[in-house]
Amino acid sequence: MTDVREAIMVGRKSDGTAVRRPLSPHLQVYRPQITSTLSIFHRFTGIGLGVGTLLLVWWLVAAAVSDTAYAAVAWFVGSWLGYLLLFGWTVCLWYHFCNGIRHLGWDFRYGFEVQTLRATGIATLIATAVLTVLTWVIGLLVL
Repeated sequence: MTDVREAIMVGRKSDGTAVRRPLSPHLQVYRPQITSTLSIFHRFTGIGLGVGTLLLVWWLVAAAVSDTAYAAVAWFVGSWLGYLLLFGWTVCLWYHFCNGIRHLGWDFRYGFEVQTLRATGIATLIATAVLTVLTWVIGLLVL
């Protein structure tokens, strides 16, 4: 064995005979499926919720500190960048909520069939879009 990678590939069966281990699958081997894509998206939306919560905390602290601080935060939130961040936070919130319900079904051993996994994944995306748009339409009508 001239290479460290070769040494990693060699193993032994329980009876002691040598075997050559296969390479571990990697992202380049498999094409993305809806379940893997939604799992990664769930992690990203969790990060997005954390970032959006920092914006919420900034707003609450500014409201507690002074009128000037609150006006500065209100100006930022009312800017195009603030609206973009709020919209992204809303998408993250609704996606995480809908996918959480999907995972709750899995906790009760429902939805592990391939057809059901795909259907609930698509339903999660549709529900996220509908709930996000509905939230913004209602929110903008009230303003």
